Amino acid sequence: MAAARDAPLYLGFDFSTQQLKVVAIDENLNVVHQNNVQFDSELPEYRTNGGVHIHADGLTVTSPVLMWVKALDLLLDKMKGAGFAFSRVRALSGSGQQHGSVFWRRGASETLQNLDPDQDLHQLLQVSFSVCQSPVWMDSSSTRQCEDLQAAAGGAMRLAELTGSRAYERFTGNQISKVRQTRPEDFLNPERISLVSSFAASLFLGGYAAIDFSDGSGMNLLDIRSKDWSEICLDATAPQLGRLLGAPVPSTSVLGPVSSYFVQRYGFSESCRVVAFTGDNPASLAGMRLQQGDVAVSLGTSDTVFLWIQQPSPALEGHVFCNPLDWRAFMALLCFKNGSLTRERIRNESTGGSWELFSLALRDTPLGNNGHMGFYFDSMEITPPAVGVHLFDPDDNKVSSLSPQVEVRALVEGQFLSRRLHAERLGYSITPGTRVLATGGASSNKDILQVLSDVFNAPVYTLDVSNSACLGSAYRALHGTMSQSVASFFDVVKKAPEAQLVVTPHPAAQQVYDQMLQRYARLEERSCRKPAPEPHRPIA
Repeated sequence: MAAARDAPLYLGFDFSTQQLKVVAIDENLNVVHQNNVQFDSELPEYRTNGGVHIHADGLTVTSPVLMWVKALDLLLDKMKGAGFAFSRVRALSGSGQQHGSVFWRRGASETLQNLDPDQDLHQLLQVSFSVCQSPVWMDSSSTRQCEDLQAAAGGAMRLAELTGSRAYERFTGNQISKVRQTRPEDFLNPERISLVSSFAASLFLGGYAAIDFSDGSGMNLLDIRSKDWSEICLDATAPQLGRLLGAPVPSTSVLGPVSSYFVQRYGFSESCRVVAFTGDNPASLAGMRLQQGDVAVSLGTSDTVFLWIQQPSPALEGHVFCNPLDWRAFMALLCFKNGSLTRERIRNESTGGSWELFSLALRDTPLGNNGHMGFYFDSMEITPPAVGVHLFDPDDNKVSSLSPQVEVRALVEGQFLSRRLHAERLGYSITPGTRVLATGGASSNKDILQVLSDVFNAPVYTLDVSNSACLGSAYRALHGTMSQSVASFFDVVKKAPEAQLVVTPHPAAQQVYDQMLQRYARLEERSCRKPAPEPHRPIA
């Protein structure tokens, strides 16, 4: 028992949009403590809704940076009140909502190094930020800055090849550019600009934490191949920006010991290490333990696809980030807006609201749907940028309707063909060892997963990844303590619960869907074009 009481622990934090969460694990990867602070309800003085402030223009979205600091005070006090043994923590890491930015005022570095352990962090850092409302990922107010950056880089595709993504309004470089142009007085005195992740790491470190490669590649500023800031992008964004950002570091870096503030105030060990924090999406990849060749498909309100890739092929849709687990590899991220809500609409219209009949329709229709195909973009889609429902017969003629059973399969096949097509365009390729890891609400439907397995010609596994960013951060903290050894991340986390095999592809799947994918790509391009007026066709 004494040994158990002294056994090492590892902390993973997640500074997400609506809450701050923490998970503690032991050496055997067992979760021994979880806690959280909800911003809206537990910090009502900041008057956030969903953790953010939506400004009058409807485009500008920010969060109070001091709210995040006070949330950390509150979370650590909760842990202390629960009797958590901070002295057993050997290492900690964390994640932050991607693309958010924090502007430290000149002199903040000295403040961080000399924190008074008798006072709360949010009191000590009251005047340490030159921008009090941090732009976050929901912001879409920097369109002009995006256009300027793409022009400086030689076009959207050239910027994507360089930084892994075309210019996006939420990406940090464009937000920095907007602050410089629209609020020049706030840009006169920053000493450092952090991401939410490196800002959070700075609090624990007692000094400015470096931005890691993986989260840094969500800024439109990092050259994803050289792993350094792109001078073209820096020059187009702000003067002397490289100095304000600091040099980026590998995501597996151990940044140093925890600040003496946390040792004295909470009883952390002086030997506790701070491992580089990263973005929430890269941390989730670690939490899901995605390996080379794997693809994770989250089937929720939006469908999200995570990929481990070796050789990236950036495109105008989707994102390529540096891999948080292996600096030589990459991860890709694709988001599809029309996910579960569209599946529910077709369920309601075609099978009377019954998932049982929806599943039966998938079982009773053949692979390939006898050539019928559908594109279901109820809302303006992200990947590709298209809207509307587009239905095709086996001869590529556009039709106005399909029979209920055929429509169910057309929807599900079409969604998964889209996921595979755009994944392959970013450099993903299916190999003999490929696994599909399915998560999210629809992953409980075995017949939907069978179509996913068939389209990707790979076995589908399910994995419980609640709090995946938190858990991934705790795993990364544990791995960070072994960074001097040859242990790979996957050696370190091999005791974690295994994903469960659910379905394997039909023997004819590869022949059917390899051909169908080419046709799908052609018809998707056609569906994205502005349509010419068509003669009205009565519903059959």
